Amino acid sequence: QVQLLESGGGLVQPGGSLRLSCAASGNIFSINNMGWHRQAPGKQRELVAIIAESGNTNYANSVKGRFTISRDNAKNLVYLQMNSLKPEDTAVYYCNAEIKFSRLGPPINKWGQGTQVTVSS
Repeated sequence: QVQLLESGGGLVQPGGSLRLSCAASGNIFSINNMGWHRQAPGKQRELVAIIAESGNTNYANSVKGRFTISRDNAKNLVYLQMNSLKPEDTAVYYCNAEIKFSRLGPPINKWGQGTQVTVSS
């Protein structure tokens, strides 16, 4: 009954910007870590950025200084602002979240369906 839905992907020129959004819906008590991963064809899925409930963030070295992750806890939203995009950023981007359904229950790892980001001239 809980799902993550990504949006904001598309085609952008090198050097351009794109903002991805992920909305979590369902009977959510709270969300711990939220993050973005990406996967290019024939390659392993890799972590791009992660943000804790406190707001602490961590980024892959390849995107530091270019990408910014943020979240709105009241709305169960996480964003990924991507600037100075490069062709090598082309991938399917997946939203990930650790969701709790009650105060005492364990967190459950959930994944979105992915959104395509293509950086090309």
